[in-house]
Amino acid sequence: MTANWRLALAQISAWIDTLNHKIGRTAAWLALAMVLVQFSVVVLRYVFGIGSILLQESILYMHGVLFMMAAADTFLQDAHVRVDIFYAQASQKRKALIDMLGCLCLILPFCILLFAVSLDYVSLSWSVREGSRETSGIQGVYLLKSVILVFAVQMGLQALSGIFKNATLVFAKPKAVGQ
Repeated sequence: MTANWRLALAQISAWIDTLNHKIGRTAAWLALAMVLVQFSVVVLRYVFGIGSILLQESILYMHGVLFMMAAADTFLQDAHVRVDIFYAQASQKRKALIDMLGCLCLILPFCILLFAVSLDYVSLSWSVREGSRETSGIQGVYLLKSVILVFAVQMGLQALSGIFKNATLVFAKPKAVGQ
């Protein structure tokens, strides 16, 4: 792999990583919002005897958006669940190979499949402007379903970034003795 290719792949990876990190950090604020809204729901219900379907549904929306939009940043930070039976003892090059193959053979195909399968599902929801089954609920189910596509794109991009970063390690020429 030439230096020009390595530089180009590193720049693309950096752009993807920065994008997903910013989206993930922004989505993380939904955790605080969820706690505050849930606290409000409890106080309204048990202190004032007022129920709010809108607020209850907003918690579900925030929960879904938080996990779907922060997943790529979690993957970027290597904070996801990993079974370390063989991985923990592997060399850096072998770890890079495992990560690259995992991204190439598992994550990327899954993201492509998820996007393809979800496209009609989301399109149909948009065509009817699907809303809550409850009259006082959030009338934006189609917006929540759209997050599935965003998730697939974000994770697919992060898988590409992982492939690029790990490929530079896997295909790097070994250093000569004395360098």
